[in-house]
Amino acid sequence: MRRGWWAALALGLLRLCLVQANFAPHFFDNGVGSTNGNMALFSLSEDTPVGSHVYTLNGTDPEGDPISYHISFDPSTRSVFSVDPTFGNITLVEELDREREDEIEAIISISDGLNLVTEKVVILVTDANDEAPRFIQEPYIVLVPEDIPAGSSIFKVHAVDRDTGSGGSVTYFLQNLHSPFAVDRHSGVLRLQSGATLDYERSRTHYITVVAKGSEVLKVVAMDGDRGKPNPILYSLVNGSDGAFEINEMSGDISVMQSPAQLQREVYELHVQVTEISPVGSPAAQAIVPVTIRIVDLNNHPPTFYGESGPQNRFELSMNEHPPQGEILRGLKITVNDSDQGANAKFNLQLVGARGIFRVVPQTVLNEAQVTIIVENSAAIDFEKSKVLTFKLLAVEVNTPEKFSSTADVVIQLLDTNDNIPKFNSHYYVARIPENAPGGSSVVAVTAVDPDTGHWGEVKYSIYGTGADLFLIHPSTGLIYTQPWASLDAEATARYNFFVKAEDMEGKYSIAEVFITLSDVNDHCPQFGNSIQKKTMVLGAPVKIEAIDEDAEEPNNLVDYSITHAEPANVFDIDAHTGEIWLKNSIRSLDALHNITPGRDCIWSLEVQAKDRGSPSFSTTALLKIDITDAETLSRSPMAAFLIQTKDNPMKAVGLLVGTMATVVAITVLISTATFWRNKKSNKVLPVRRVVRKRSAPAPRTIRIEWLKSKSAKAATKFVLKEKPPNENCNNNSPESSLPPRAPALPPPPSMAPSTGAAHWTVPTVSGSLTPQQSQLPPNPKTMGSPVQSTLISELKQKFEKSMHSKAYF
Repeated sequence: MRRGWWAALALGLLRLCLVQANFAPHFFDNGVGSTNGNMALFSLSEDTPVGSHVYTLNGTDPEGDPISYHISFDPSTRSVFSVDPTFGNITLVEELDREREDEIEAIISISDGLNLVTEKVVILVTDANDEAPRFIQEPYIVLVPEDIPAGSSIFKVHAVDRDTGSGGSVTYFLQNLHSPFAVDRHSGVLRLQSGATLDYERSRTHYITVVAKGSEVLKVVAMDGDRGKPNPILYSLVNGSDGAFEINEMSGDISVMQSPAQLQREVYELHVQVTEISPVGSPAAQAIVPVTIRIVDLNNHPPTFYGESGPQNRFELSMNEHPPQGEILRGLKITVNDSDQGANAKFNLQLVGARGIFRVVPQTVLNEAQVTIIVENSAAIDFEKSKVLTFKLLAVEVNTPEKFSSTADVVIQLLDTNDNIPKFNSHYYVARIPENAPGGSSVVAVTAVDPDTGHWGEVKYSIYGTGADLFLIHPSTGLIYTQPWASLDAEATARYNFFVKAEDMEGKYSIAEVFITLSDVNDHCPQFGNSIQKKTMVLGAPVKIEAIDEDAEEPNNLVDYSITHAEPANVFDIDAHTGEIWLKNSIRSLDALHNITPGRDCIWSLEVQAKDRGSPSFSTTALLKIDITDAETLSRSPMAAFLIQTKDNPMKAVGLLVGTMATVVAITVLISTATFWRNKKSNKVLPVRRVVRKRSAPAPRTIRIEWLKSKSAKAATKFVLKEKPPNENCNNNSPESSLPPRAPALPPPPSMAPSTGAAHWTVPTVSGSLTPQQSQLPPNPKTMGSPVQSTLISELKQKFEKSMHSKAYF
C-alpha cells in the first residue's frame, strides 16, 4: 500500500515537470533551392518585381503552440523584405540591384509566445541582364587624314556592361548602315570600309553613332576527339542566318546582329559548321550541326500613346476652372498600346507633375486601354493661380528588364469663371477732413480687387448707412467725396461712420467700414453769458467769470482770460486759465479798499476779455461789475450768506425750497400711512363722531409764482438804493478827487428808543445811501435785515424773474 502511494507521488511529480517544461520552436531546413523553411542558401534574381512573394518561413513548436514569424535588418541597411507573422510569407518591398548589393543579411525569428529563436541568414542576389552597356570617355573625337587607305583601323570604342555572364558581353554596331565606316562587333574597332574614301573638301566632319549591346544568344561547343594537343577548331554559319546572326569563329558564340525590330521571322534554322585546322593550316575534319533559334515575343515595342489621328505625344484641352470633383476630362481622346505580347505588354500609367490635381484610370494596362483622366482636386484648378496646367502622362513597363517607357504631354487651358468676390484691401478706412472743406471735396479712396478677368472682374462701389447722407462715392474709382451742397460742422457732428460695398456684375460683394473725422477749425469766438455781468466778491475769496468757446477741439476751444481795462489798475488780479478774479494781496480789508477808492465806492466796473488759443485767435469782451463785501457782514445773517452763495445761481435757492417742500410732504404721507394701518389693525371701537375739515384749495402755479415774486419784492423794497452817477473807472472828476483818500465815517449807533423820525444808515459795502421807507412803528433791527441782505435780495429777484421767464419749475 505504501509502495503504491510513492509510485503515484512520483508519477504526479513527473507530470508536473513535464507540464512546466516548454521547448523552443525551430525552423525547418529544406536545403538549397527550397522556397520554404529557414531561407538557408536562398537566392533571388535582381529583377524580381517589388511586391512579389519570394519565400515562406516555416517551422514548428514541439508542444504544438501557435508560432509567429519575424524578420529584421541592421539599422544601417534597407528593410528589403516584410513577413506575414502568422503564415511566414516573405514579400519583396524594395528593388534589388546586384551591382550595388549582391547579398543581403537579415535576422529571422520564430516565437511560440514564450520562447524566441533567431537566425542570421544571407540572401544572395543573382544577376539579370538589367544593365545597359556604357561607353567610356564619350564623346569620341578622332582626327583622320583624308588619304587614309580603305580598310584601315581608325579608333577603338569601349563599353562596359556591369552584368555578368552572357548579359555582360557587349557587341558593337553602327546605327547608320550607309556610313563609309564599319565597326568590329566584338572588339569595337572602327575602320574605313573597303572601297571607301574620304574627301576633306566634300565633307570635313562625319558623325557616327556606335551602339553597344549585349547580344549573345547561344554558344556552340565542339570537342575534338584527339587527345594530347588537339588541332584548333573554327566555327562558321553555313546558311539560315539571313544576316541576322553571326558566330564567333573561335568561341562559338552566336550573336544577333540586328535590332529586335529588324528581325522578320519567328524561327531561324541555322547550320553551324565546325572545322578542324591541320598543322599546315588546311581544313581537316568537319562537322555540321543544326541550330534552331525561335524568336519569342521580344520586348521590342515600348508603350505608345495614340490620338484620334494616330500616334501622338501632346494632347491639349480647354476647360472651365473649378470643375466638379470626379469629373472626367472628356475632351481628351487618348489611347495607349504596347504591341508586345504577354508580360512584355504589361505597363503602368501615372501622371507626372499633376500634384494630386488629377488621377489616371486605369493604372495598370495589358496591351491597350482607353486613358481616362479624372479631376481629383477641384480647388487647385484655379484660373487665378495658373492659367495653364501642364503635366505628363507616363507609361512604364512592369515586368521587363528593359522597362521601356513613353510619355505624352497634357496641356489644359483654363477658362475663367466668376468664382471670386471683390475684396477690399482693408476692412476699415479712416479719413480726416477739415470742417470748412467745400462741397465736392475728396475724402478717401477705397479699393477692392476682383481677381476674375473680363467683366467678371469689374467692380462697382456704393455707400450706405446712417452717416452716408453727406457723402457720395464714384462707382468705378471708389473715390469718396462730400455732397456738393454739404456743409460740415465739427461742433454739430464731428464723426461720420458708414459702409462701402464693392459688387461685381453678378452681385457678389464684400463690405468695408469707413470712419470720417472732421478736423476742427477755429470758427467760433468765446462768448460770455451776458455782455454785462454782476458779481459779489467776499474779501479773501475770488469771483469767477466764464466764457464758452463752441469749437470742437483743442486748442480752438481753450480760453484765456485777461482784464483789459480797470482804473485804478492795481486792484484786481485774474487767473488767465480759470477766469478767477482776486483782489491783490495788498488789499485785505474794506478800509484798505476805501483808501484807494476816491469816491469811497465798492462797486467796480472792469472790462474783461476772453481769448481762444486757435489760429487765428478770436476774442470777446464784457463789462463786469463787482460788488465787494467782507465775511464779517455776512456772518451777521445766515440768510445773507446763503444769498451771496446763490446769487449767481438763483435756481439753487429754488431747488432748496422744492427739496424742503418735498421732504415735508414725504414725512406727512409716511405719518398718515402709519396712522391708517394702526387704526385698521386696532380692535377698539372708534367713536361715531368725526371732524371734517375742509382743505383749502391749492393756489394755482401762477399765483405761487406771483406770491414768491411779491414776497421777494417786499423784502427788497424795504430799502431804496440811491445810486450816484455812474463812473466806469471808479474815479470822479471832481475837485475832491485830488485830495488824499479819507477813512469812511463810522455808522451811528442804533437807537434803542422808538422813533418816529426817518433814520439814516450808511452801508459801507455799497456806493450810495440806503433810505428806509417811513413806518409808524419804531424800527426793529431783528426784522429789518441788513442792507447787504436787501441788496442781494433785489439782485436775486431780478435774476430769478429772468430765469422764470425761460423755465417754469412750478
